[in-house]
Amino acid sequence: MIRRCVAWILTLSVAALTACDTTPSAREIIVTTNIIGDVVRNVVGDTAPVRVLMQPNADPHSFALSAQDAAALSTASLIVSNGLGLEEGIARHVQTAAEDGVPTLAVGDRIDPIRYTQGDSAGAPDPHFWMDPRRMIAAVDAVAETVSREVEGIDAAAVDRNAERYREQLRALDASMSQQFTGIPADRRKLVTNHHVLGYLADRFGFAVVGAIVPSGTTLAAPSSSDLQSLVSAIRSARVPAIFVDSSQPERLARVLAEQAGVRVRIVALYTESLSAPGTPGATYLDMMRADTDAIVNGLR
Repeated sequence: MIRRCVAWILTLSVAALTACDTTPSAREIIVTTNIIGDVVRNVVGDTAPVRVLMQPNADPHSFALSAQDAAALSTASLIVSNGLGLEEGIARHVQTAAEDGVPTLAVGDRIDPIRYTQGDSAGAPDPHFWMDPRRMIAAVDAVAETVSREVEGIDAAAVDRNAERYREQLRALDASMSQQFTGIPADRRKLVTNHHVLGYLADRFGFAVVGAIVPSGTTLAAPSSSDLQSLVSAIRSARVPAIFVDSSQPERLARVLAEQAGVRVRIVALYTESLSAPGTPGATYLDMMRADTDAIVNGLR
């Protein structure tokens, strides 16, 4: 009886240790932003656990990590970031994990980035590539290849199937956006935003970026009075019908600018920097882009 009890205890102990070695965190893929996190989850499916650090409606330029999330980076099987300078609040944590040997993927390095042509960020790479669905197909390629190579024990065949399924959805999104935008007259295809965030969309679908209230690629910058006056002049000259403001950002500056411009300008909310909470129109990347397309079409017609 004693031997049986000892054997039983040893069996339970071994099982417990084995379970500890195969907990999800041992193979956890960590993603910095929720937009890229949605892409990774679609590609990975149920082949590995995915943790997304950025909460819905957060600002990717400024969000910070909890102590628990910061510690988790050092044990990740792979860290996927947007890159191109977007995650200003957590870049040092990702760099430290990389220096400690954790595999990392900065997706922005793999999607042929464009550069800002206006404002304080002119010449720097634009990190907002998700506004172009075709570049998100390139992002899927980078994620699928890196996950299959770096994550031990991953089902690469399943990852490939998931990736191709999601590519098809992105191709359909791109075609739908292109078709809807054709209904906007050429003289109204002009964009003003709260900061420079729609460069990729303009480049892909033939819009002109008139300017931004904050003449920078980051929400951490602030406009000067001369910046606002220059944009007022541009709005008057271009006769823009709407100013597009991120759904998580206050509209006060946009309204002040519209009043100073002396023209009737609609303030239209877009999902530009973050997904929104589950059950809302911007809960997934595909939903976000569909909602933004509708908002842009309605705002500029």
